[in-house]
Amino acid sequence: MEIVPLHIIHLDQDDPKKCTAKKMQKFGNAILHNKVRKSPKRGFLLNPLSPEILGPDDTSMVNLGASIVALDCSWKQIDESLHHIQKDTKLINKTLPLVLAANEVSWGKVGRLSTVEAFAISLWVLGKEEQARDILKPFRFGEQFIELNKEPLDAYSNAETNKELEMIQWEYFDKPNLSNK
Repeated sequence: MEIVPLHIIHLDQDDPKKCTAKKMQKFGNAILHNKVRKSPKRGFLLNPLSPEILGPDDTSMVNLGASIVALDCSWKQIDESLHHIQKDTKLINKTLPLVLAANEVSWGKVGRLSTVEAFAISLWVLGKEEQARDILKPFRFGEQFIELNKEPLDAYSNAETNKELEMIQWEYFDKPNLSNK
């Protein structure tokens, strides 16, 4: 199995006891970077505010060695943290299809994922289900994450394009009403 390189830009903004990023590093499932400039130059930055979704159209770039990079920061500081990262990297910003969080902090919340959950859904939509399952194994909520999201994950894995993947998520989750903004 070809392993997708997983990198984390870690900003030390969350409770270290609940940090899935550090646990991923401990188990050899991701490389942690405390400095933005040390992160990969080529790949995708998981950005929940991006208008572009990560999916099947991005598989070829990943198969050529592109990394997936997650930003481990506090949800309360996401805007300023992303701004800081975007000005110092050339990574392609991508959001993820919606799933429910299973971690202890945000259980049941749509899209409020821990770092490991974000990586798992990324790998899943890129056809790397085995690696997704492997990185979730060290976490108590890992199996629950897969079980909680079984139906959308199955549907997402069958999408043939990013556009199709984006449409599928609205079969499982409410589409936001953008006319109120």
